[in-house]
This record gives sequence, structure tokens and C-alpha cells, in this order.
Amino acid sequence: MAHPEEYGVVVLGSGAPGKLVAWALASRGQRVAVIERRYVGGACPNIACLPSKNVIHGARVADLVRRSGEFGIARGDWKVDMAAVRDRKRRMVDGLVEMHLAKYGETGAELVMGSGRFIAPRTIEVTLNEGGTRTLCGRSVIINTGSRARLDDTPGLTASGPLTHVEALELDRLPEHLLVLGGGYVGLELAQAFRRFGSRVTVVERNGALIHREDADVTEAVEQLLRDEGIEVRTGTAINRVEGRSGESVRLHTAGGVIEGTHLLVAGGRTPNTDGIGLEMTGVETDGRGHVKVDERLRTTAEGVWAAGDCAGSPYFTHIGEDDFRVLLANLTGGDRVTTGRQVPYCLFTDPELARVGLSEREARERGVSYRLARLPMGGVLRARTLTETRGFYKALVEADGDRILGFTAFGPEAGEVMAVVQVAILAGLPYTALRDAVLTHPTMSEGLAGLFGSVPNG
Repeated sequence: MAHPEEYGVVVLGSGAPGKLVAWALASRGQRVAVIERRYVGGACPNIACLPSKNVIHGARVADLVRRSGEFGIARGDWKVDMAAVRDRKRRMVDGLVEMHLAKYGETGAELVMGSGRFIAPRTIEVTLNEGGTRTLCGRSVIINTGSRARLDDTPGLTASGPLTHVEALELDRLPEHLLVLGGGYVGLELAQAFRRFGSRVTVVERNGALIHREDADVTEAVEQLLRDEGIEVRTGTAINRVEGRSGESVRLHTAGGVIEGTHLLVAGGRTPNTDGIGLEMTGVETDGRGHVKVDERLRTTAEGVWAAGDCAGSPYFTHIGEDDFRVLLANLTGGDRVTTGRQVPYCLFTDPELARVGLSEREARERGVSYRLARLPMGGVLRARTLTETRGFYKALVEADGDRILGFTAFGPEAGEVMAVVQVAILAGLPYTALRDAVLTHPTMSEGLAGLFGSVPNG
């Protein structure tokens, strides 16, 4: 083994928690290295969250152009240029990568481009992208390797060469008929986007409902949205085998018959990137799904080794990865912070959006939590009427014998932004009456919160 280079902290993977802690510690004078095999900044700015929202916004523009007559705007002939859609996304990604590189330069954290593998405790050998190797040893090491789209063992699936979200966001031609395997967040966002660009789209979900962990009224509303936009939805449909080649012709064999399309997008969950990185050399243990085992402070089973983000089993959201950074930074600098008890907000970026924080009705019932339910149809939000976007609703759960807000769900325009208002109220411990009685600007989407919380039944 080559004589290792000594660092205060070595981070394997440049996603949200790892890069943020590296920048913070390097700014304080520590010698820090971040090892990244391909995507500077991790998946979010390169191939996941931000690129997908860029493309989704383009699809919303296409939908508005298609609907322009509703707004009294005449239009001539037009078409979607998928190569231009892709290039707009690429320009955004290039700008984000430049921002990240500038941050490394500003803080003094070292970015090492290559593939890392543990060869001893807290020691990583890096096969450099430009050739050669380096061996890095840290007093502390952070595993931050993220996750990847999962392909299950359905016969013929891998051989069909399916798209994942990565390849779907790089398409320069519109699929004639896109088959989407999976009715979760990624599948539904991209299904709607490609339908709005002009593809025929079929969503195939093995469970009895789309986003099946949500409340029944939520899943029904989202499914109706997709159907109204011309998307075929097949729930309760398991795939027995796959034939053909994505991009040419592909056939999904089910108990109810064959579903045929030209392209296949797999959006059936994710797998942690913990294989092939030498964890067996470190004493770091993984669970049955391949996640690194960590405690509430993100410590692994090996001394001096931490893990964060997707690979550590945290909820698969960048905003949770950013909170993992806060936990790491506190515990690496003499503080004490844990992951337990934190809020996990959710947002599905369809149009309209679906956003939720706190307890859903299903979760409240499963936990035996009594609640009062308030519900407001989107038509009761005057701002929604100005937009001609009255599909959806707000609903809130308030404790049965008090004024505490237990949960909030919004399905409508700007739902994610409206959710943040309620989230802050929950974090601050404000009673629901604070939002009921607040002077909220008219006409905004958040103004609807006054009406929602004004309808809470008497306790």
C-alpha cells in the first residue's frame, strides 16, 4: 500500500451532506478531501432533482401553450423540440457545476475526481479519472455515496435496456409511447411531463393505487389528474416478463395481457451505492437493503467512520441530506445533534403539486391519534380562481383535544410553498388559530390557509 496522504476528514461522494460538511470544515482550516467519481455536487444538481424540475417546467410551458386559447391568446403552429429541452437542462447543469467548483476553490476543500474504495480502516484508495492512484487517510471518514435507480429481477427487464430518470432526462427525441414502471414520485412527474410534451404515456403500478402510501383522497385526485391529461393508468398490475428493446418496441407481459410501447422507463425505487467500495475492510456494517448502519448521530459501526444521505438509509430527499449535514457538522465539532424526531416534508412536482408535512390521515389512524379534520377545496382559494387552476384541495389535521397542528396536505398550485408556511407554524408550536386569524395577503395561495383553519370543527 502506498503511503497514505493524511487529512482531517475524507468524504467519499460529493452529494449534499458530504460536500456541505467538507466546505464548512475546510473553511475552518481543516484539511478536507472529497472523492467523486463523476458528478460534481452529487446526483441532485446533475441527474436528479434540479434537472428533472427544469424539464418538468418546460413541459408546463408546453401545456400552457397548448391551453393558450383558455386565456384569450391565439397561437399558430408550434412543436416541441426535445433536443432544445435537453440543451436548456444541460446549460443549467453546467452552471450548477461551475458554482460547485467555485465553492471548492473558495473554501479550500480538495475535490479528487476518481473512484474510491476502502483498503483499510479510514483509508481509501482512489483510482483517478485522469490516471494513476492516490491513497487518502482521514481522522474521520464520511461515506456519502448516495443511491441509484433500482432494476428488479423481472425476466427480460435488464435486457430490454430500459430508461431510468438519468437517460430519460437526456432524450433528444420524443418517445412515441412511453411505458412507466412505477407510480411513485419519479414515475408520475416524468409521466406527466412526457405526456405534455406529446408522448402517449402508460403508467403501470403493481400496488392498488398510485403513491399508495398517501391517503385515499390524495391518490384518487392524483390518478384523476393523470387520466384527465390522457395518461393511461394501470394499477394492481404486476409484470411477469419483459420483451423487446426500449427505444424500439417493448412489451410488458402481465396476468391481464400485454402492454406495448416504444420506450420503457423504470421508476421503481432506489438502491444504495454501498457495493464495491470495500466496506468489508473497515468494520462498517450494512443492513438487509444495503444501507450503511448508523446511529442517531450518523456514526457507523466503525470508529471514526460516519455515513449520511441515501446510502445511510435517510429518507431519499436532498433536503434530508442537507439536514444530515447539520447533524454531521455538530457531532464532528464537539456538538450533539441527532436525526430522530425531525420533520420530513414531501413534495410531488406534478402540476399541480402535491405537498405534505406531518401526519396524514392514514398515519394518524395507524398510530391511534385522534384528530379534527379541516378541508378546503381549491375553488375556495381565490388566487386559484384567478389562475383558472381550481383542481385540488387543502386539508389539515388538528389534535382532537387541543390546538396543535398535526399535519397538512396540499394538492394545488404552489403547494410546496404553501406547505412551508404551515411547516414553520408546526415547528414554532403555534396553534392553528394563529394561521386562522393571520392577516394573509390577498390574493395569494397562502391566503387559503385562513379559510382552511377557519373550518376546523369545534373540539
